[in-house]
Amino acid sequence: MLIQEYAMKKIKTAIEKKPAIKIIPSILSADFSNLQKDVDKVKNADWLQIDVMDGHFVNNITFGPIVMKGIKTKLKLDVHLMIENPEKFLKQFVDAGAYSITFHIEASKNPLKIISTIKKLNAGAGIAINPETPASKIKKLLPYLDQVIVMTVNPGSGGQKFLSSCLSKVKEIRKSFAGDIEVDGGINEKTIALAAKAGANAFVAGSYVFKSSSPSKRVELLRKTAQKYY
Repeated sequence: MLIQEYAMKKIKTAIEKKPAIKIIPSILSADFSNLQKDVDKVKNADWLQIDVMDGHFVNNITFGPIVMKGIKTKLKLDVHLMIENPEKFLKQFVDAGAYSITFHIEASKNPLKIISTIKKLNAGAGIAINPETPASKIKKLLPYLDQVIVMTVNPGSGGQKFLSSCLSKVKEIRKSFAGDIEVDGGINEKTIALAAKAGANAFVAGSYVFKSSSPSKRVELLRKTAQKYY
């Protein structure tokens, strides 16, 4: 009954106000040899994204819950699972400190069951869609979700060019979704303006933040720009 009750509550809640802006640095672009040091540089962010890759769903391999558990931060940990069979690892990541877990619709056979499991573990549930995946693929699932990640690059590596063609999906989803819409990939001070105008409120930035001389200043610049155009 948990998932049905959650959906009904969401449906009854009208879209009266926009969800808050969130700047979410991705540690995929951090220095893994000094991970904690880099995490400490973005204390002014809202969330911290943990990009998990398995070498199957995407070509690269990153890290698992053991590494994640070692991160010391007061930021909420937003886990983005770019893996096959995500249902096998949900509890491990929640136990490691996940505030929310997002999995890919392209990697799931029973997304509603996965969402329900995440909810039972008391974490936020999200679905991510790749650039080639239409928004209609997840339309029926929106009432059950806390967030949606619209990928604006192909998942698997950082530093890619922003795909502005994906913003039409942000606009489409926002028409019927009151939760967080994250845009992930190629975010900088120019592309965040485009994403905010389209209706996104949460912005995942990796290289732009961590490859700079002052990650904290980059976080604030992104926040101010998003506030201007959102």
